[in-house]
Amino acid sequence: MPPPLLVLSNGHGEDAIALRLVEALHRRLAGLEIAVLPLVGEGQSFASAEEGGLVRRVGPRRSLPSGGFSNQSLSGLRRDLAAGLPQLSWRQWQWVRAWGRSGAPVLAVGDLLPLLLAWASGAPFGFIGTPKSDFTWASPPPPGWGATPLADGYHACKGSEWDPWEWRLMGHRRCRLVAVRDRLTARGLRRRGVAALAPGNPMTDGFEAADAPPAWLARQQRLLLLAGSRMPEALENAARMLTALEQWRPQGPTALLVASTSRPTATEWHTLLTARGWRPLPPDPERAGTGADSRWGRGPLTLLLGSGCFGRWARWAELGLATAGTATEQLTGLGVPALSLPGPGPQFKAGFARRQSRLLGGAVQPCHGSAELVEQLSRWLADPGLRARLGRIGRHRMGPPGGSDRLAELIEQRLLRTDRLG
Repeated sequence: MPPPLLVLSNGHGEDAIALRLVEALHRRLAGLEIAVLPLVGEGQSFASAEEGGLVRRVGPRRSLPSGGFSNQSLSGLRRDLAAGLPQLSWRQWQWVRAWGRSGAPVLAVGDLLPLLLAWASGAPFGFIGTPKSDFTWASPPPPGWGATPLADGYHACKGSEWDPWEWRLMGHRRCRLVAVRDRLTARGLRRRGVAALAPGNPMTDGFEAADAPPAWLARQQRLLLLAGSRMPEALENAARMLTALEQWRPQGPTALLVASTSRPTATEWHTLLTARGWRPLPPDPERAGTGADSRWGRGPLTLLLGSGCFGRWARWAELGLATAGTATEQLTGLGVPALSLPGPGPQFKAGFARRQSRLLGGAVQPCHGSAELVEQLSRWLADPGLRARLGRIGRHRMGPPGGSDRLAELIEQRLLRTDRLG
């Protein structure tokens, strides 16, 4: 049996990717012992896998005010420092060091922090670099959002969005695997002496082909609302998008699909919708077949709220309305373009939205406010050719499914074979 594996991840999106890898590893090695240390938050994404015996959460964990985005603002950093970020990081450092003394391997998923901790363990390690892509500086900015010549020039000078200190860690003799999200980024790292691979993006995995929407829903325009999962930002962003939609005059019946997750909860959505004048609609057998937990109405709009429906509804949507990170990327990877509406943060701010749009080749277009969102929404819905073109770009930027299995094979070969751990 291979040695146990410690997986480090540092954010909600990184947790989701790590979970895909855990599932793929267990398909290859059913008895593999996997421990996960979420560096940001409590790692609730792993709760079901832990109940099923696939993983065990270990080490010091704590939710912080910024939700892992203290690097996005000085105020977020101050709040995290006051909430005990330095003590938490020190305890995590010590825990990983103790793990490394056993010689068991470490897999880091994310950016510099998990990479640094994996290196500090003293054990063999691998790195899945999820957030950075050279598309974010090699692609033009979205229309109306201005250029970032200093940042773009800095990355162009390096030839990579990854930084020299990160190259050094990736190139360490104990680093047995470096995988990044796309071939452009891998090529930039290889020019800097890092043997980086791009075997596929796990974010595009796990979406089974969905049945066609029920006939009554197929006759409506279908929008998927992605508010994010970090509270209270997610509900604040949802309220701003609902404000825009409540000012919109759609050209026909329109369904707004809201796939709820652990946060915001269904109760939190109910409170928000009731406060904004949406009314719950009674059950209707002729409006069944969607998996929705409840239906709401306001003017010409019908809102479907359902837990665990994202994978199914994402394939039904014609367009997304987004203030989310990972879920937005997954949606565009399925060929559905989106409009975004950045807010005060801490995550989905203007800089994040601009970068996301460049990453995805314009398959996501940020809007400056409600009026622009309404204008673009009407234009995009009236132009199926534009949506199809942007959908193709999104699929290309995210890559085809299957990355989790290819990465699991590499992890097994390079990190879990005892003859290669010396």
